[in-house]
Amino acid sequence: MNPTDPTDGPRANVGISVNGERREVPRGLTLDGLVTALTTARAGVAAAVNETVVPRGQWPATTLGDGDRVEVLTAVQGG
Repeated sequence: MNPTDPTDGPRANVGISVNGERREVPRGLTLDGLVTALTTARAGVAAAVNETVVPRGQWPATTLGDGDRVEVLTAVQGG
């Protein structure tokens, strides 16, 4: 175990809620990384962290932390 590497060790993951489902994700994961892992859609996607909508331009700089509640919404077209 490397004490200077925050991703090395028993707490390399954090627990978050994604659309109401509990998940363990790597410490340091960004909102952009999470959305990319969840959907291939790049248009019509919105995301909120702890009930606050995060503009798409801020996704790469938004690091998810233990206990965060994330909602990812994808627009569906239809009639």
